[in-house]
Amino acid sequence: MSRKIGLALVTGALIAATAPAAQAFCGFYVNSGGSEMFNDATQVVLMRSGTRTVLSMQNNYKGPPEAFALVIPVPTVLQKEDVKTLPKAVFEHVDQMGAPRLVEYWEEDPCYQPKYERYDMAPPTTGAVANMARPAEPARDLGVTIEAKFEVGEYQVLILSAKDSTGLDTWLRQEQYQIPPGAEPFLRPYVESGMKFFVAKVDPAKVTFKDGRAELSPLRFHYDSDEFNLPIRLGLANSSGTQDLIVSVLAPGQRYEVANYKNVTIPTNLDVKDAVRDKFGEFYAALFDRTVEKNPGAVVTEYAWMASNCDPCPGPVIAMDELATLGLDVLGGDKGAAAPFSGDAMSMVLTRLHARYGKTVTEDLVFKAAEPIVGGREHVVAGGKLEERSRPDSINNFQARYAIRHEWTGPITCKDPVRGRWGGPPAGVTGGGVKPALDLAFAPRGAAKLPELVKQDVPEIEVKATAAAAAAPTAGSNATPPPATPSAPPATEPKKKSGCGCATEGGEGAGLALVGGLGVAALVTRRRRR
Repeated sequence: MSRKIGLALVTGALIAATAPAAQAFCGFYVNSGGSEMFNDATQVVLMRSGTRTVLSMQNNYKGPPEAFALVIPVPTVLQKEDVKTLPKAVFEHVDQMGAPRLVEYWEEDPCYQPKYERYDMAPPTTGAVANMARPAEPARDLGVTIEAKFEVGEYQVLILSAKDSTGLDTWLRQEQYQIPPGAEPFLRPYVESGMKFFVAKVDPAKVTFKDGRAELSPLRFHYDSDEFNLPIRLGLANSSGTQDLIVSVLAPGQRYEVANYKNVTIPTNLDVKDAVRDKFGEFYAALFDRTVEKNPGAVVTEYAWMASNCDPCPGPVIAMDELATLGLDVLGGDKGAAAPFSGDAMSMVLTRLHARYGKTVTEDLVFKAAEPIVGGREHVVAGGKLEERSRPDSINNFQARYAIRHEWTGPITCKDPVRGRWGGPPAGVTGGGVKPALDLAFAPRGAAKLPELVKQDVPEIEVKATAAAAAAPTAGSNATPPPATPSAPPATEPKKKSGCGCATEGGEGAGLALVGGLGVAALVTRRRRR
């Protein structure tokens, strides 16, 4: 009989007074003083292979510097060897790699012949962890049992089981935890399904507080379960409004979506005005809000791409040691055995799912495997147009990508100019690069007007552009008018990417790094016009 997975980011704490929305998580904070507590930035990264799930979460607690704890439902009894703390930098990198991105392109000299160079990067190797056992310990006569007890970093961890939710509610209160009023109904379905509860009490003496926020170490734990769920309902116990939830899933050769809510992909490959450069987060928040408005209750896919490559890249690809930190060192285990992943590590796919929900949500998120999709690339399709939206394919190459384009305005002196080749800034011009949209839950909302910021209509969300087209090349310069979209490369040539992308030879699904250090990745650069 399968057991329901309880994936633990600490969802749905109260919204900070100055923030328009809160990042969500799957439990709640409790303390002994009854003071208000906030969780205004949570990120979850899941690894999944077979029945093994490795969950990593990062939370920021805002509240009084006294003893406090987070309570999270989990499917099995966790032991000390199943739980560890992680560096924050790995979360920032995963968030950056899957985030919506703004690129700025300059059209290259139509008479220029590009050259390419390749650089190899070798990945580090990973190791495994050992197994240990802990005895169970009876608790008070409320149907609550302390199944395990241990310390990890600044956390004093209890793993609890309960016969009924009322007993668990009472036990937490008797232990001087001020849990949210009315929490018992939210606890009930998890108790009834046999789930355990991960209670991590934080020692404030081991934590640095900055601007009223505790800088907590990220947590990671792993377990085995046939089902792949995210219990968002428990976080509603101390939610006061709409919450944003961003989940990144890393899995070998597999994209994920949700099984019990509508799935949509974010509109992508939109050319945008120069004004977006300085307010990209605000623009993207408006685009996301409009997408959810037209698809109520949907979960939005923002990224599905091989973790070992990217194009364009907002930074280095996710390294093998980072994959090990996030769970590759135990992903090979099954039904209780922790072991390093022995499969093809370069096949790892990063999926980013973004949901927004309020207090009326009735179901936890249930994940399911999904077919590969592509979209959001500098890829020309039939008719000489850039690909639009998402479409099925044999590989995962989908991203939320938006572009500011500067057309060539210099002289054209060759007989057969090639228009629509885009790259970085020419010599002497600043700018370019890739700008990811981060901290989206706190981006300004309400001021960005999509019709005034996009250069083309977005029919899937009923947005009609209001602006005029960009200027054509100077008359009399031997120039031919540029096409509305980049020209397709000759059929006999392999596709060459532009910008600051990290591409790989052997197709867009090819990638980096086997666990044994056999893989390589190729960085492609292009000489820019002068």
